[in-house]
This record gives sequence, C-alpha cells and structure tokens, in this order.
Amino acid sequence: MAINSVGNNSALDSALAPVGTNPKGVLGKDDFMKLLLVQLQYQDPTEPMDTEKILTQTSQLASLEASDNTKKALEDLSKSLGNAQQFSTISAIGKTADLGTDSIAHDEGDQTSFEIYFPKDVQQGVVSIKDNDGNLVKTLDLGTNKAGVYQFTWDGTTTGGESAESGIYHISANYSDQDGNAQQTRLGAYPIESVRFDNGNTLVKVGSNYVPLDKIKEVY
Repeated sequence: MAINSVGNNSALDSALAPVGTNPKGVLGKDDFMKLLLVQLQYQDPTEPMDTEKILTQTSQLASLEASDNTKKALEDLSKSLGNAQQFSTISAIGKTADLGTDSIAHDEGDQTSFEIYFPKDVQQGVVSIKDNDGNLVKTLDLGTNKAGVYQFTWDGTTTGGESAESGIYHISANYSDQDGNAQQTRLGAYPIESVRFDNGNTLVKVGSNYVPLDKIKEVY
C-alpha cells in the first residue's frame, strides 16, 4: 500500500530525508523502524494501514533484531576464544618447539650462522653439515659445553677447503653426554623460553628469535 500524506508534504519529505550517507545502500533494522514510524504517522485516516502488513513488518524487525544480537554474540565469543587460545600458549613455556625443518639456506662465498639446542651436557661431538643428497660437506667440533642453545658459524667451505655451492644444507649433531651416552640433536628444535603477544599475533621465543606460533609444527 502506498503512503498517503495529508496536509504538509514537506513535513514528510523532511522526515524521510537521510541524516547521513549510506555508501552501501543497505537498510538496517533502525532504518526499517524509522520507515514504519513515518508510515504510521502519515497514513491516510480513511485508509488505515493493513493490520497483516503491520504484523509482517513487526516480525521482520524482530528477526533483524535477533540476527543482529546473534552476530554480536558470535563476535564476542570468537574474540573470547581467541584470547583464551593466546594465553593457553603460556603453558608451553619450557617445552620443546619443533619448527619442522633442519635446513639452512647458504650462499656461496658467504658465512652462514645457525643455532642448535643440546638437551644434555656435551662431553664431545661434532656438528654435521650435509647437502640435499645426504652427502657430508663439513663437520664442526663441539668441544665440551653445558646443555643449552649454541650458535655456530660455518665459513662456507667443504672438508676439502673448497667453497660450498649455494643451496640448502641440513644440520645435525652427534655427541656424548657427561655420562658417556650417545645423543643426537638437530637444527630446528628448541625450548620455548617465552611468549609474546603483538597486535593480535602470538610469537614464541625459540633460540634467540621470536617466531609466529603457526610456524611451529609440534610442541613436546
């Protein structure tokens, strides 16, 4: 049914005039409520609004209100779950994080640094650097050290003193602990020392670096 005005048409035009800009051209529940009130205010007394139409519009408004409330509740729940997941990461401090890779990228002629975590005290042992085919390229002596994370610098040369080609190399270590037991470790597995929250992102400290939580493949 069309809206019929009585009296001053400018009043209706003023009531229906937009109070702001709606760039998407989408009517919300508040817009429907304003339209309904204006329609009631300016309806023709000789042709009152259809009761069934009022009930239909009221039902639509109720549905919009319920939908809006549901959306808000889901957004609050999602935010709450996100916060809970972030803070649950704190319980991982002290455990070992595995980045899922034991490799480094090396450029020919350059030195390459990397870190390895030793869960046990090192009595003696070596770090092995192998190419993608599993060939041993270079070994580095470990010396005697306490358990912990240690940084090594590879000068980029092979066992024969030649310059290693650019490529991907894999790092592992075999050593004996203070009791003479054989131990193994590799690059990419480190204890989680701390957790940092930065602009909604969760970062964990492994070795001397902070890495995003989604870069960790396993925690044990």
